[in-house]
Amino acid sequence: MMGRKRPAARVVLLNRSNEIFLVNAEDPLDPFKPSWWEIPGGGIDLGEDSAVAAARELWEETGIEAEMGPVVWTQQVQFTFGGYFFDSDEKIHVAWCDGGEYRPQHLEALEAAAFLGARWWGVDELLASDVPVLPTRLREFLPEVAANNLPNPPLDISPHPEVG
Repeated sequence: MMGRKRPAARVVLLNRSNEIFLVNAEDPLDPFKPSWWEIPGGGIDLGEDSAVAAARELWEETGIEAEMGPVVWTQQVQFTFGGYFFDSDEKIHVAWCDGGEYRPQHLEALEAAAFLGARWWGVDELLASDVPVLPTRLREFLPEVAANNLPNPPLDISPHPEVG
């Protein structure tokens, strides 16, 4: 399996109603993996600032433009997607907008095959649901950011090591 170590930027996108925008995705090459809801984002290009990358990825994946805020979380995460193994070093920004519809502008082929749709979730609604989310610890840390209690320095929200 191919491995890719890469820096990535993601976005906790909030609207004025304090809802978070999540993309529903599945792994097109793994029919047995359940679908999940994730915050938008992707790889940082060489020499690109994480805030610039986050805004670019947000626009490409959702068609929504937002006011980019600071990095609130970081995570080191490893995952398999589309037949690739990723070792991802992620900076996660918070961003705000008035809302917006899901209108992807420029999806890579793998993303186009993976993305099932997207929607705004109320924070309480998300906390009460049991859908799989990425980052895996999103529910743990989202309420503080949604309340505009932004951590400085950013918190490391890397997944807990698998016990077993």
